[in-house]
Amino acid sequence: MPVVIAAAAGGTFIHEAMGHSLEADAVQEGSSPAYRGAVGRTVAPETVTVIDDPTLPFQRGSFFFDDEGLPAAPTTLVDRGVLKSFLYDRTCALREGRRSNGHGRRESFASRPYPRMSNLYIAPGQDDPAEIVGGLKRGLLVTRMGGGQANTATGEFVFEVDEGWWVEGGVVRHLVRDANLLGIGPDALMSIDRVGWDAGWGIGTCGKEGQNVPVSDGQPTIRMPRLVVGGAHED
Repeated sequence: MPVVIAAAAGGTFIHEAMGHSLEADAVQEGSSPAYRGAVGRTVAPETVTVIDDPTLPFQRGSFFFDDEGLPAAPTTLVDRGVLKSFLYDRTCALREGRRSNGHGRRESFASRPYPRMSNLYIAPGQDDPAEIVGGLKRGLLVTRMGGGQANTATGEFVFEVDEGWWVEGGVVRHLVRDANLLGIGPDALMSIDRVGWDAGWGIGTCGKEGQNVPVSDGQPTIRMPRLVVGGAHED
């Protein structure tokens, strides 16, 4: 069914559906086949730009230097739908004969650095968020996301919906419960057909290789016209 994820839900969707798949170690090890060799190719609609920016003030994932001593700087991963780069630490960058873009992160001095996200977000677009919701004939509006999991090898993801609303005829009708969003990250990203001008953020702790680091995730209101929703609906 059509699904609108409101800016208020934060960026769990982009973090899980795409973020981990753009970490350079996953790409180089072959556990992110959807994006391997895809730099320069179209991976999203022209209205979608994805950025990871550790320099944003007051965000949970921000830092001045990464954990390998490189100055923090924003990295545009997807520019108007075209894949531009991955997230690198020094080791992964050396494998490709390039410089790290300052995303080597570790939990503590005793841990090994890995390419990690910081503040990952979809840049705001041009659409009116109210019109995006008003255009739903029958569908789900997600206003708060729960936990999520993604398999970088297959692209499959599943997210819990902590707060969702049934929309019919462009009118928000009632709360729903026990809903989940399921799909394949690259396909879901390509299906986005509306991008709002608003922005919302969520904060969290990202786990990888047994290490946890602080992150933030953001997005505007977005619409996907066909996404699998788990749960039962009673008319």
